[in-house]
Amino acid sequence: MIELLTPQGFADYELIDSGGGEKLERFGKYVLIRPEPQSLWSPSLSEGEWRAMAHARFVQEGSSSGQWMKRDSKMPDQWEVAYDKGGMKLKFRLALTRFKHVGLFPEQAVNWDFIHSQCSKLQQPKVLNLFAYTGGASLAARAAGADVIHCEAIKQVVNWASANMELSKLDGIRWLVEDAFKFVNREAKRGNRYHGIVMDPPAWGHGPNGEKWKLEEQLDELMSQVAMILEPRTGFLVLNAYSLGYSSLILENLGRSHFPDIEAERKHIGELFLEERSGRKLPAGVFLRIGS
Repeated sequence: MIELLTPQGFADYELIDSGGGEKLERFGKYVLIRPEPQSLWSPSLSEGEWRAMAHARFVQEGSSSGQWMKRDSKMPDQWEVAYDKGGMKLKFRLALTRFKHVGLFPEQAVNWDFIHSQCSKLQQPKVLNLFAYTGGASLAARAAGADVIHCEAIKQVVNWASANMELSKLDGIRWLVEDAFKFVNREAKRGNRYHGIVMDPPAWGHGPNGEKWKLEEQLDELMSQVAMILEPRTGFLVLNAYSLGYSSLILENLGRSHFPDIEAERKHIGELFLEERSGRKLPAGVFLRIGS
């Protein structure tokens, strides 16, 4: 069965409206307008209402970059938000980047809850977070007492994740500026095992030494290596895919292929979404989870 999941109890985030290729969101005290290619419908609110609420709007200038136009001179370039739920007291530094992102994918709060819950059931779990970005999943695992390796190819982003760890009053996460594909291959050869593996691979990207990553060409091989290093009986897995046209059934087939011995009731597929004030649902990627 395909599950539909959306964050609950994330007080510092709200999807206010979407449409016309954009979305209107609140992160803490500040409201932003950002591009959203999946919002193919018309907004519920008027353009005037969007302008009245927004502190800044991202204007696309290339295929993957642009600039922020501030509508409020008091809007800072950086600010903080919190996620306080189920024993997690996480804090994140957000920033207006030239790639439209602000350092947080709010739909992933659903997976933070899952990761924290899974780690809380295990004795001294080891967790590997691949393509780890600014560390939401790493913080969730560490808050539950896990030994965490955070693997991300971009050094500045790893520094950002480290700052989030300090803001959250956590410590002990091991940081790797590394190509995820290469690291997993080495861990498989070493025979190392993990109780939890989290992956949020981009559609394409580059490693720190110019390694190329293309999701549709390498995901199957990556999953085969991950299956070798995940504890088969008690291990949990989170695989996210935010790529236009990707179906959760693709992830289900990958799960069946590479984890045939794991019981069907421990495998879950579905779609993440963000819910507007109007109740309309904005797609935010598909997922495969293995866990109890």
